[in-house]
Amino acid sequence: MDPGGGFYQAGRPVALPGVTLWVTDTGGEGPPLVLLHPNTGTGQVWEKQVPAFAAAGYRVITFDRRGWGRSIPDPATGPQPGSVAEDLEALADHLGLGRFHLLGVAGGGFVALDYASWQPGRVLSLVVGASYGQFMDPEIQTFFTRIATPDFQRQPGVLREVGPTYRGTDPEGTARWVEIEHHARQPDAVAQPLRTPNTYAKIAAIECPSLVLAAGADLYAPPGLMKLWAAHLKGHQWDVLPEAGHAIAWEDPQGFNAKVLAFLAATSSPR
Repeated sequence: MDPGGGFYQAGRPVALPGVTLWVTDTGGEGPPLVLLHPNTGTGQVWEKQVPAFAAAGYRVITFDRRGWGRSIPDPATGPQPGSVAEDLEALADHLGLGRFHLLGVAGGGFVALDYASWQPGRVLSLVVGASYGQFMDPEIQTFFTRIATPDFQRQPGVLREVGPTYRGTDPEGTARWVEIEHHARQPDAVAQPLRTPNTYAKIAAIECPSLVLAAGADLYAPPGLMKLWAAHLKGHQWDVLPEAGHAIAWEDPQGFNAKVLAFLAATSSPR
């Protein structure tokens, strides 16, 4: 599991209802930790997290969502497009995970909230980073409409999602992010809806320990927006990486990994 993404290349296809998912699994006896990638990326975006989390004793699992990366929809074995939460549940059953820690950033955060509210008995802890959560509540929708204007949406993805500090200081890392994004979503992929719409009322029922991690330079989900929905998540911890943009885990892996591992160590334990 080298930092160049060897863990991803060593993944394997897993046949599940409606899809063959590309899955990486570090194995081992440690508590499982599932990572959910953003809309702009695949499991490759975790190449700076998997080695660190595995070294800390976790069994780290990633997968490309249906129609992204190497995960291929299979209409012959199940309905399309399904939901990512349902694919995650099928994968957890297939791997015999029992209970596990769940982490999602950006679009992966949408799914993490969706899944944790649906299967609360399975989630040991929840981490959501740099995500507006795809909430349907008018307060979030209004805020998001004001910042994600049509002119903003027309900008190249790297300008919308990667913070200026990172783009200015790490051109090679920025180029790698662009490369992963370029090969992320398959041309004919259909975006999977949430299992049920995310709302304030829905996430208020989540009981597990939670960390909400914002990025100070995030143009999609700035801290002010994330605080609105996080206020409805019981007993959550709040933290900010001030220089990171929307690609929070990619831009500041040292800070991101440290905060996640500290949260897991302090608030969660395998059962």
